[in-house]
Amino acid sequence: MLIGQFCCFASYSQAKELIYKINEGLPKGILIGAIGADLKLDFNADPPLSFNLASKKISGQYVNLNNTTGELYTSAKEIDRESLCMENPGNQECTLSLDVLILPQQYFRLIKIKIVIKDINDNAPRFPTSEIQVFVPENAQINSRFAIEHSAVDPDVGIHGVQTYWLVNDYGVFTLDVEETENGELTPFLIVIGTLDRETKNEYVTSIIAEDGGSPQLLGTATLKIIITDVNDNCPVFTESQINVTVYGNSTTGTHVTRVHAFDSDLGSNADITYAYSERVFQTTKSLFHLDPVSGIIKLVGKIDGNTAQFHKLSILAKGPGCIPAVAQVTVNIIKVVFNPPVIIPRYIATELDGTIYLKESEAAYSPIAFFTIKDPDQKQKVECFLEGDGPFRLSPYKTFVNEYLLETTDSLDYETRTDYELTVFAKNSQGILIKSFLKVQVIDENDNAPVFKQPLVDLFIEENNAPNTFLTKLHATDIDSGERGEILYILGPDAPSVFVLDKITGVLMVSTSLDREEKEKYRFTVRALDCGSPHMESIASVVITVLDRNDNSPRFINKDFSFFVPENFPGFGEIGIISVTDADSGKNGWVALSIVNGSDIFVIDTGRGALRAKVPLDREQQSSYFIWIEAVDGGDPALSSVTMVTVLLLDVNDNPPLVLFPQSNLSYMLVLPTTLPGTSITEVYAVDKDTGMNAVIAYSIIGRRGPRPESFEINPNTGNITLQEALMKNDYGLYRLLVKVSDHGQPVPLHSTVMVNLFVNETVSNESYIESLLRKEPEIKIEERPPEKLLVPTKKRIEPFPCLPGLIVLSALCLALLLVVILMAAYICLKKQRKHRSKEKRLDIEIPLNTNNDFRANEKKLMEISNI
Repeated sequence: MLIGQFCCFASYSQAKELIYKINEGLPKGILIGAIGADLKLDFNADPPLSFNLASKKISGQYVNLNNTTGELYTSAKEIDRESLCMENPGNQECTLSLDVLILPQQYFRLIKIKIVIKDINDNAPRFPTSEIQVFVPENAQINSRFAIEHSAVDPDVGIHGVQTYWLVNDYGVFTLDVEETENGELTPFLIVIGTLDRETKNEYVTSIIAEDGGSPQLLGTATLKIIITDVNDNCPVFTESQINVTVYGNSTTGTHVTRVHAFDSDLGSNADITYAYSERVFQTTKSLFHLDPVSGIIKLVGKIDGNTAQFHKLSILAKGPGCIPAVAQVTVNIIKVVFNPPVIIPRYIATELDGTIYLKESEAAYSPIAFFTIKDPDQKQKVECFLEGDGPFRLSPYKTFVNEYLLETTDSLDYETRTDYELTVFAKNSQGILIKSFLKVQVIDENDNAPVFKQPLVDLFIEENNAPNTFLTKLHATDIDSGERGEILYILGPDAPSVFVLDKITGVLMVSTSLDREEKEKYRFTVRALDCGSPHMESIASVVITVLDRNDNSPRFINKDFSFFVPENFPGFGEIGIISVTDADSGKNGWVALSIVNGSDIFVIDTGRGALRAKVPLDREQQSSYFIWIEAVDGGDPALSSVTMVTVLLLDVNDNPPLVLFPQSNLSYMLVLPTTLPGTSITEVYAVDKDTGMNAVIAYSIIGRRGPRPESFEINPNTGNITLQEALMKNDYGLYRLLVKVSDHGQPVPLHSTVMVNLFVNETVSNESYIESLLRKEPEIKIEERPPEKLLVPTKKRIEPFPCLPGLIVLSALCLALLLVVILMAAYICLKKQRKHRSKEKRLDIEIPLNTNNDFRANEKKLMEISNI
């Protein structure tokens, strides 16, 4: 933007300077000004005009010049007024100066370009320090002003600079005022608008805000700490403001006249008191009586003669720092005598300095302090000597010596009870002349008191898993002795674990590591408080630290997994077993609840005892084992849990009798040929038992028999195989019925089943209906108490021999011939019968079993077919 031209003419005029104003902080490419247009140059000139910077000075880095049009733009280097014109204070103008050459030579001009950089509010006020301290005396009057030396600075100028200050919290007793200095800077002043009392509040902490005038306004902040300093707001006060003293004219130099005493309730240097004579006291009086500026003791230092005035008024000032002196009036009456009054001559046994006797508090009762000798120039006068003053002291004549008096203690002294005493020794003769001797007894403190703990038993609680170096407590003991005798050191007792650390100066007790309640729940140890006297005295306190539980332990089952063996048919809700679980935590963190994750429709568990029970009867034959997951959850927040597996194995109970699978019916039968040889397996009884173990071991026995010769058949007790024991004869033909008992080996009572085995001994089945009718009849079988013994050798009928052997041979040949004929006839009948059956399309198969022990299924099929005939 063109602001002005000192000379602006038409083309090729002699313009000397162009002035432009821009804001600081503009980005690259912003037009500053068009030099050629502002100079109204002719751009149609031939050769064409060319614009060039005369030199690449620092100023040239901030601008780009179009050599053809003469337009001036901001460059990539940002213009920061505060950096560019750092040395320009206040509101002085910040400018960039450029020289632009217009070429070629015939149009040559040198143009001065002045770019004025305008300030923007791009800087916030800033305090030189983050914390500012202002000291204000507690007796500061209302409207007192205190300059805040560390005022804020703002590199911006004008309205963008610091405009005002304010407090975040003035506490109702402060406010701020701002004054402008000669150079235009603003200085904040703290103004007191309320009453201050350092003993009530000794520090005010707030924030001071410096605010500029930009839009938006920018702020600077610092912590303002207002410290209230102590002032001497308590001045000395005399304990006695009027004192009358009598001094006899014959008193010697150094005689103690009296002592003035003032006190100041301030502390430290504010309580220092200095005694001095007022300017109103005559110099002659000052030369006669000396006042000690520290102790306030007045002594006679001049000689009393005939020219000495009788009355002397001593105005004594007690001066304190910053105080109006307190005034006490001492009137001294000098009695001139024509005779010599008594004289008190002290001789000190204890340590004495400037009239002050120093006694240790450990001094025993009746310890001698001093001898006082009373000298009476007039031997005719009677002299009385006595003591005035409070405290455990007495003055008494010493043995048989005349005018000798002993000052001694009557009881022990205690520095902690009282530190000093003021005593006066009087000597009075018969004329009433009274002589005084003043002395002060200062008790010297000794280390006679041990430290005392505020709490002799310290109970502390800390949660386990604490962070290292956790603060536990600050032990506190006091010692009423003074000086180093009252300074206390804290020391851990020898029984203290190494994990605890005690600061010997502050008494701060910490634990250096993380504690685990499950490892140790309580710590007990002692702490010593030791003073710095000689010899040392100490006291002991007990510390009990209880580690509080945190839920940092999951429930733990006693076993990794549990296995229980119970008999089947276990009664409902009977106790199967106990699931034992523990939790190392305590309280609700250690309370454990058990629940079944799976199988809750069959099993239930008692939360308290952990007893596992079955809600329904269990049958091993349906399911022999169960696998149950048990979850244990504690009562912590958040809760922790663990899981275990419980295996329940059912033990077999003999609750199933053997089941006979073959023969399938009591009405089935089997054809046994008479030619069957002894030892041949006829059939087999086959049974199974659903139980296991000995409960499923089956024994076979024949408990009932019926037939022509039923003892001819026996059964194998282990396999159930029925065999022929004896050869069958012709008269052995017929139906045999064997009642077989199938029994298991269960305990305590074996279970059994019975089955009827029917055997038809014949050469063929000629009349099936007849056999079936026999089978349907109720068997009249007597149950045997014991199974018959096995016949190891078949029984043979005895044949009587013929009288002669030849006849026997002929008979045998005839028999064989007859037998052959019978066999042929039987074969013929069978063939004929088969043809008859085929013609009637009726099929009848009769199988003669061989060894059913090897082919059970074939025998089962044969018996079924025979039973259906």
